[in-house]
Amino acid sequence: MTNPHHVLVVEDDPVARATLSSYFEVAGYRVSEAEDGEVMWEKLTDLPIDLVLLDINLPGEDGFSLLREIRRGSDIAVIMVTGKTDAFDRVLGLELGAHDYVTKPFEARELLARSKNLIKLTRAARAATMPDSTISFDGWTLDRTARRLIAPSGNDVPLTRGEFDLIAVLVASPGRAMTRDTLLDHVSHRDGDPYDRTIDVLIGRLRRKIEDNPKEPKRLITVHGVGYMFVPPHPDMRPTVAGTTDPHAPQFPSR
Repeated sequence: MTNPHHVLVVEDDPVARATLSSYFEVAGYRVSEAEDGEVMWEKLTDLPIDLVLLDINLPGEDGFSLLREIRRGSDIAVIMVTGKTDAFDRVLGLELGAHDYVTKPFEARELLARSKNLIKLTRAARAATMPDSTISFDGWTLDRTARRLIAPSGNDVPLTRGEFDLIAVLVASPGRAMTRDTLLDHVSHRDGDPYDRTIDVLIGRLRRKIEDNPKEPKRLITVHGVGYMFVPPHPDMRPTVAGTTDPHAPQFPSR
């Protein structure tokens, strides 16, 4: 049976990246690759990644800087995989939030075992700390622990990482208008651009998947001048804007 876990290999050396990827593909994992931080963020935004294997020496932002940014908004499993053997680098990586640190050359079976255990542990920890992990609406079920959206028919609806993170935060705050900047911060965990249309694109995709008529949405509503809002089946509250004085508004880490 194919392993459902998805590993992202972030490595600038094409030979090392291909070798590392092949270890996991042979073991049945789904594998994506990135040669630098820019591609890494694209993958993390668009794909449901379970584990990041992160090199330190990368073009542009190095692995330490990327790890620091990841930890500003995500508890995703991260293993530093690098040729740097200095104890200072190992300690720094762990202090910045890496779950493990592996130096090259490494034993493939050991890395696979560590990765499998780490994914299991991080999923268990997330499930233990996430209240009300299952939300139902109009016959739909959103399971935030398993990261699944189940249609009224009982079928799983395939979602990218960005799509799932976006619908999860909107559904968890029914009747509350949320700005694009707030949503982008939650979905991508990186500095935004005033012309970034990521949220609009993701909303369009989600509407095609959960709305009866995507052109006349009844669940994912545009709030003009603000952003978007999830409308529950029987709304009993007036819309509020995340980031205002509403004491129940969700709080996200500032950039």
